[in-house]
Amino acid sequence: MKKSLLTTALLLALSAPAYAQSVTTTSAPAASTSQQTTLEEQIKYLQDEWARIKYQVPEKNDQLNALHKLEDHASKVSAGYPERAEPKIWEAIILSTEAGVVKGMGALPKVEKAKTLLEKAEKIDTRALEGSAHTSLGSLYYQVPGWPIGFGDDDLAEQHLKMALQMNPTGIDPNFFYGDFLLQDNRFEEAKTYLERALQAPDRPGRALADAGRRQEIKAALAKIGEKKKTEGQSFN
Repeated sequence: MKKSLLTTALLLALSAPAYAQSVTTTSAPAASTSQQTTLEEQIKYLQDEWARIKYQVPEKNDQLNALHKLEDHASKVSAGYPERAEPKIWEAIILSTEAGVVKGMGALPKVEKAKTLLEKAEKIDTRALEGSAHTSLGSLYYQVPGWPIGFGDDDLAEQHLKMALQMNPTGIDPNFFYGDFLLQDNRFEEAKTYLERALQAPDRPGRALADAGRRQEIKAALAKIGEKKKTEGQSFN
């Protein structure tokens, strides 16, 4: 697969990926890791703030400053819950999103740290947040360049993305990232299938902003396939 160095926002999602599913809670905590806030409240805070920064903060410097603060908060949450996979997944998502804004060689330390966090999360609970560690790992493997620059690996990308789909077959993120992977690999008919599934994915409770932003990315990816059809004369079912 032909890659450039982090030319899209990774989260994860790296874009981004909004990779992770919603954790239902009644209120979001303040930006602290005090014992008065539960893990569910902390995850809710991280996912809501991530979506706000990614989709509603247009200026690059403002985005980076906000993501850096959120990364610091996520790191404290991860340290406070060392045996839980969820905060590690969200810390990795935030790091990957930072990498997508920074781009270039300066992004590599962030994606390497994100990869380590996701591997730890996967070992703790492979199904945490409906397999989001696999979605995020898969997206990293296909968006990061391969050796000798980075750790990118298309075979591992597809393996993780398929595992994520097994755990969450109707989810917007696993279908989007697998569709985007296929698009980057010029497998346009397959890509169209998964991107259309992503577009039709059910809304996630409490994730309206993230879902709306992701659907714009899905439509953009489908438009690319349409352009390929016009310019290359390919036929898609």
